[in-house]
Amino acid sequence: MTERTLVQGNEAVGWGALSAGCEAFFGYPITPQNSVIEWFAREFPPRGKVFLQTPSETSAIMMVLGGAATGKRVMT
Repeated sequence: MTERTLVQGNEAVGWGALSAGCEAFFGYPITPQNSVIEWFAREFPPRGKVFLQTPSETSAIMMVLGGAATGKRVMT
């Protein structure tokens, strides 16, 4: 029997990223995605993955571009 877990959509984003091998998340807290950032801030560091709250949306995009350019799976 397969175990199932009920989660909200924003939390599912995090679990999906983790399952896909995402190594880092760079994000700027802004409604309605605050719960996404909270999930990454709580779940990524204990797993040895990077979470960084950025000072702006633009800086988050620049960090994603830099991470992707090095061949890492990253997201914002």
